[in-house]
Amino acid sequence: MAEQLEKTEHVDENTQVYPSRYYGWFVVILLTITYIFSYIDRQVLAMLTEDIKADFGYSDQKMALLTGTAFMLFYATMGIPLGWLSDRKPRKWIIAVGVFVWSIATALSGVAKSFAGLFLARVAVGAGEATLSPAAMSLISDLFKPESRAKAIGVYSTALGIGSGIAYLLISGILEWAGTLDLTSLATFGIDRPWQVVFLVVGFPGIFLALIYVFLKEPERIASKQAISESGEAATIFDTMKFLKKNWVAFIGVMLMVSVMTVVAYTGFWLPSLFARTWGWDPATFSYYNGSVLIILAPVCNILWGILIDKWSHKGRKDAAFRFTQMGLLLLVPTAVIFPLVPDVWTAFFLSQVSNVGITMVTTGGITALLAIVPGEIRGQTVALYYMVISIAGLFVGPNGVAYLTNVVFADESLIRYSMALIPILYGGPIILFSFFVGKAYRKQLEKV
Repeated sequence: MAEQLEKTEHVDENTQVYPSRYYGWFVVILLTITYIFSYIDRQVLAMLTEDIKADFGYSDQKMALLTGTAFMLFYATMGIPLGWLSDRKPRKWIIAVGVFVWSIATALSGVAKSFAGLFLARVAVGAGEATLSPAAMSLISDLFKPESRAKAIGVYSTALGIGSGIAYLLISGILEWAGTLDLTSLATFGIDRPWQVVFLVVGFPGIFLALIYVFLKEPERIASKQAISESGEAATIFDTMKFLKKNWVAFIGVMLMVSVMTVVAYTGFWLPSLFARTWGWDPATFSYYNGSVLIILAPVCNILWGILIDKWSHKGRKDAAFRFTQMGLLLLVPTAVIFPLVPDVWTAFFLSQVSNVGITMVTTGGITALLAIVPGEIRGQTVALYYMVISIAGLFVGPNGVAYLTNVVFADESLIRYSMALIPILYGGPIILFSFFVGKAYRKQLEKV
């Protein structure tokens, strides 16, 4: 089986070498599992917000700093140097180290006894998770031809929904189980609350996942016809910035479009609180229903969009991924504005899932659209910049924007529904209009690569 997985074959007219289909999908599945782990570790703090607030007396704004700003600091800023590293060094080692770091940091969150301790642990989680997607997208681009890439990205993107669904179900289950334990024996180590046990149980398994990457075989890097470095040597970060500046409308335009999705998605940190304060669902009830739907809805949608984008691409619609991203925004933003405002809890829940369908369209379409216009030698750096932009927007505007509007503008925690409704339209509306201008520049760059 190992020999079959590592076999390579020539697949296109330019004699570029791609690994076998079997090995490509093996790596994609492993990357997807890793992405699921990362999303669970990222989401766990949001699921424990009310418990941590009760123990430490933190405000919504302090919790937003932990869920958003602390994670964002290194997740965003470390991305570009790690992307540069992914363009030069074995990506399997970069991912392995990252998984190890974020898993240990998640576990250590369970023994933190202060705001500073939790903040530093979240910074470390962000630093570790910053390694994954730039290296993963670089690997996927060297494992699949461009016209077959969307399905692989769609499968990888299922991790967001599966991870979110599993997080809601798993974390609420672990929290309930931990509540039945006698923690007297663990009190010596500073562990005397059920939420601390959740961090430990969620964090440690990732250490074993990191070891698997040591045994992967790196695929050959596939070159593109568009040269970046004028010297003929490997492109530097400055070469990358110069190239992106020259073609900024297409690249920054795609990044801004996808950032609308992350802003809306990261307001999701407040979904358990929204449903509790507005309609009376406790976090466990919301987590059960939301997790049960997402664990099916997200993977089905992401895979379906990947198949459809590839079909359009094979029929000559090279901008299929870009168009899909636009359509996703047109579905996502209106439903994200409406669902917090409706009076009935089940109507709100249904519309929130329609909004999640839009999120899956933008998730799969956005990164596929970006990879289609990025020269191979700067793929890791550009993908890192992409994740930096959408992460800064999502993690800063999403959780912090809702907290600011709720605590400062409305000065009433029960009015969180209006904060949740305002963020998507204020941020997303102008960018949707801008996306129609971006399309022309995107198609022009598409012809060059």
